[in-house]
Amino acid sequence: MQIGSRIKNLRLQKNLTQEELAERTDLTKGYISQVERDLSMPSLEVFFSMLEVLGCTPKEFFDDEAQQQKVVYRKEEGNEFEDPEKGYLLKWLVPESNEKVMEPVELNFKKNGSYKQFPPSKAETFVIVKEGRLCLELGKSRYYADKGDVLYFRADKKHQLFNDADGESQALMVVTESYL
Repeated sequence: MQIGSRIKNLRLQKNLTQEELAERTDLTKGYISQVERDLSMPSLEVFFSMLEVLGCTPKEFFDDEAQQQKVVYRKEEGNEFEDPEKGYLLKWLVPESNEKVMEPVELNFKKNGSYKQFPPSKAETFVIVKEGRLCLELGKSRYYADKGDVLYFRADKKHQLFNDADGESQALMVVTESYL
């Protein structure tokens, strides 16, 4: 088993540099490099410390099945949240997506529905309108998108989505740095 390559893979998945992992584990960048190239074997204490920073349990680390990438997510695996007062239904298409780089969700709006207002963040947001018409309020500006149109923006200002159609609207939204 190549422990070093698995540690490197976990580090890259967390978008950490060798230096950042070293700082968080009180090790040196050179030592992290040696471990990742299987030139050094960490003690159990150091190994567990690295796994903790990388968000992985020892069982997950050594479980070959857990290492396999999940590719297909069935529609029944998703989670839903409905806010009847605001008039929207949110469907998480990938259950653990808030732990990943992207978070894809489906939004269904009733007439006059709106999604909650979000504070500024580092996230980038992609929205494709599948049905109806949406209004994006981004800071002090408003943007309108019809069926088939795409909204793509940095979420660096407060923002909110509204249904601007006479009936229901539906959208697929993908955000980075999950804030949903």
